[in-house]
Amino acid sequence: MKIALVSPYDYAYPGGVTEHISHLNVQFREMGHEVRILAPSSQPEEELPYDNLYRVGKTIVRVPTNASVARISLSLTLSRQVKQILAQERFDVVHLHEPLAPALPITVLRHARTVNVGTFHTYRRSHFAYLYGKPLLKRYFSRLQGHIAVSAAARQLIERYFPAQYRIIPNGIDAGLFQGGLAPFSHLNDGMLNVLFVGRLEKRKGLTYLLQALQTVQRHCPQPVRLIVVGAFTEEQRADYEKKVAQLGLANVVFVGFVSREDKVRYYKSCHVFCAPSTGGESQGIVLLEAMAAGRPVVASNIEGYHGVLADTGAGLLVPPEDDGALARALLRFLEQESLREDAGASGLAAAKDYSWEKVATQIVSYYEECIARKTPRTRRYNWARIPRRRK
Repeated sequence: MKIALVSPYDYAYPGGVTEHISHLNVQFREMGHEVRILAPSSQPEEELPYDNLYRVGKTIVRVPTNASVARISLSLTLSRQVKQILAQERFDVVHLHEPLAPALPITVLRHARTVNVGTFHTYRRSHFAYLYGKPLLKRYFSRLQGHIAVSAAARQLIERYFPAQYRIIPNGIDAGLFQGGLAPFSHLNDGMLNVLFVGRLEKRKGLTYLLQALQTVQRHCPQPVRLIVVGAFTEEQRADYEKKVAQLGLANVVFVGFVSREDKVRYYKSCHVFCAPSTGGESQGIVLLEAMAAGRPVVASNIEGYHGVLADTGAGLLVPPEDDGALARALLRFLEQESLREDAGASGLAAAKDYSWEKVATQIVSYYEECIARKTPRTRRYNWARIPRRRK
């Protein structure tokens, strides 16, 4: 099968959608499929991470969205490039991630004459672009033969504006990477208890509430507690949060910044508790799954996307969002009880196995085949008895 994976976002910048596409690219190729990635990228051609990546749009525009910033391309040459690629490659399936996002996915939908499948990743309480853009967007939505949502929360959002039959196929995790031989960092095994936060330093990620909770945690925990902050953040963002650390009088807060995939796994394995205090806007919560795959207990906000991953697994505790008191109490429960950490870690490890990229990729390919079968025209059957005979 020849598959196109389409992203609206700058492929040079880390994010959930680009990570999703990268893993599908690897899995599909290992399964024997031919894959091409279509994405804008601020990287030069010679620095692209894959030999099968078409750089469609190099001028990147930062667009505020969902308390974050989306990096997309609005290049005037997109239409010409897309038509050339589609004519040359003749894909069996075009799989668009955030298919109604500007501008590349919509351009591809305008020209693709094949089986088009869309995956919707986003969750938020409302979507003004969907609401006000619906008269225009519905013509492009109608060109999708398959509809995937990464979670019940993501499906809840999109079907409010564009009703359809959605298949829930979640984000996956690189189970092999977590189960491999990567060891914890030795310098973090120094008698302190480590709390880990992984994410960009955006307001909705809730780091402010974790810092406030850390005041209580450090005051009451019998052992010293260190907070490790890992993520792709700017020096300006880091400086803002370092000011908050100083204002709160906190000790042992380490801002690491962006790390490789391998080092990120090592940070997960180095922590005693993982904390995700996001206030909303999370469709699934891949960081929760990563912590679970590392066998670490999770404390997370009880928001739609996180609830779907963590509830009923025994892998951690859900607390009300924006409640630093509840956050502190949950963290202290795990930090003070090693046996509780071990039990939750084992439960999370078992639950995470259902989210391996191998399983996710197999589900998606099976869905492609369903969509292809639905679009393929059946041989028309005639009732010969009802066809009038020509008069002599």
